[in-house]
Amino acid sequence: MDACVETQNVPVELVQFIKTGSVFIIAGHKEPDGDCVGSQLALRSALLRLGKEAVVCSAGPFKRTELKKYANQFTDVIPKNENQKVIIVDCSSMERTGDLQEAIKEYPCAVIDHHAVVNHGNSSAPQGPNFIDAESPSCTLLIEKIIIALGLELNKEEAELLLFGLCTDTGFFRHLTEKNAQVFLAAARMVQCGASPKGVYSIMNGGKSLNSRLLLGHILVRTESHFDGKLMVSHETLDEYNTYGFEARDSDNLNRMLQSIEGVEAVVIIRQESADNCTVSLRSNDKIDVSAIAASHGGGGHKNASGLAMKGTISSVKQIITESFSKIFIC
Repeated sequence: MDACVETQNVPVELVQFIKTGSVFIIAGHKEPDGDCVGSQLALRSALLRLGKEAVVCSAGPFKRTELKKYANQFTDVIPKNENQKVIIVDCSSMERTGDLQEAIKEYPCAVIDHHAVVNHGNSSAPQGPNFIDAESPSCTLLIEKIIIALGLELNKEEAELLLFGLCTDTGFFRHLTEKNAQVFLAAARMVQCGASPKGVYSIMNGGKSLNSRLLLGHILVRTESHFDGKLMVSHETLDEYNTYGFEARDSDNLNRMLQSIEGVEAVVIIRQESADNCTVSLRSNDKIDVSAIAASHGGGGHKNASGLAMKGTISSVKQIITESFSKIFIC
């Protein structure tokens, strides 16, 4: 089974970094998603099987419904041990680890990530044995390669965690194309090792609240069409955030519904998180690279799924973001 996994691009220095260490902190980005959590927990499992000590740390918060079952395995306190090493997964900068960064920066650090490295001022990847592959649709695919490069085969727990992360970042394979045959082979390996696609789908899409459906309705009904229907823009107000809370958000279903409208090429959802700050979710169906727009405003992500935070109100942020898309849609 492991002979099918291409591990030649796993840095030898990273394998040695792990093999020569005995105590590890596995850190992820703040406000983690399924890919981050799955990557951290699967890597911890592999390190424990190698006889090493490993702790998964996160600044949280674990706001997503599908992460509730995993949250109690994480700590936001970095243990003190002069011999320990840090592995950051699913992000490539100390800043993205949130409140963890001050505690982990004093230790030797490696990065495993599938996002393109964007330098925003002081933000940059630690100078360690980094494994960064922006062509990979999920970080869990890189974790699988590392586990095999370490001489292990996936066990059932690791396969389930890796499939969970893979399905999270690919929209349960919706974002893949004919160029991604290797991803489906990886998914098949995970299933062979005991991961259940049905089980993962249930974790990702079950357990939603009535409030989540009501909030979807509010956001959908105020959707605006721009540039002859190529761009859909909507928003969540601060009052709705205070009424329904973060856990009522169902961004995946919301984006999927808007992206399914005929002629739509991109979707923008603006959320007023506080009186003077908004977050912006950007999605595209195919050719538009929304990560470029996100990066131009201090955010980041992938070609078809990115995000950013911006000072201002819904109306001011909407004007700025719409103007950014005008450079694409009006030539």
